[in-house]
Amino acid sequence: MIGHRGASGYRPEHTLGAYELAARLGADDLEPDLVATRDGVLVARHESEITFTTDVARHRELADRRTTKEVDGLERTGWFVEDLTLAELRTLRAVERLPHLRPRSAGHDRTEQVPTFAEVLQLRERLSEKLDREIGVYPETKHPTHFAGLGVPLEEPLVDLLDLHGLNRADAPVFVQSFELDNLVAMRTRLGLRARTVFLLARPEGYGVPAPPDDAHLTRLARAGIDGLGPHLELVLAPGEDGELVDTGLVERAHAAGLVVHPWTFRAENTFLLPPFRSGDDPSAHGDLAGQVTAFLDVGVDGLFVDHVDVAVATVAARWPQPALVSQRSPGRPV
Repeated sequence: MIGHRGASGYRPEHTLGAYELAARLGADDLEPDLVATRDGVLVARHESEITFTTDVARHRELADRRTTKEVDGLERTGWFVEDLTLAELRTLRAVERLPHLRPRSAGHDRTEQVPTFAEVLQLRERLSEKLDREIGVYPETKHPTHFAGLGVPLEEPLVDLLDLHGLNRADAPVFVQSFELDNLVAMRTRLGLRARTVFLLARPEGYGVPAPPDDAHLTRLARAGIDGLGPHLELVLAPGEDGELVDTGLVERAHAAGLVVHPWTFRAENTFLLPPFRSGDDPSAHGDLAGQVTAFLDVGVDGLFVDHVDVAVATVAARWPQPALVSQRSPGRPV
């Protein structure tokens, strides 16, 4: 069970408090998205643009840093991590990204700083000792091509930190994930990354049942040294025209290629649930997340990215009284 940005259903995402809560609620792995400051320090934010996940707009001394730029082909306006040094970023505090949906989480606004990746790894070590079980870490490189173009690449410091903490090995409780395949391959072949890797798959835009990668694509990924897929959940179970969920067959075919499958993202609010699991018309109300988790367990996924970790952990525990760590799973075995 992967704590998506920590226990982000209950605390502002990508904070040490969110990560610790995720582990205490039963998450096997903590997921920090990684971006880099102007001085090249890896920090945990979902995007390089931080207007809605920090209180940067309150800081008059940083008003002149607000700008418009293109990131991965999309024009964005706001404040960006890469325009701030770590010292400047340390003056900010994290806030809830979705306060209209998660007001209780917003009650924790401005109580924590933006953590560095080094601090997340240190927390992982402390929690593993306190909880008497190995907590995994599941970092994602965000916008790696963008950051490489700025002269602050993400890959080298990521591998260096895994080395420093004894986690750059094939049997470590680590998955390194990215939407950019070349990024993962370069870390493996050029930088000596030995930890496992996961290639992320977004849902194609448009209507109808999306087409997941074909068998040849999956085979190429495995031959390139990729260990798993992180698909948008609708690439695994897609809503059909009649409202029923359609199994795309991705899990079975990925397992045949030797790849684990960890779909994203499982959230309790109606607005994020697949149609059969929604309850009522209020987008912020919680629907049947446990039912949705069960549906994905039924098709054999190996792990889940979850905002509301406790709900998913309880669902798995009810199905298998002693579930093993997601990070130690082999293809085809249940979470």
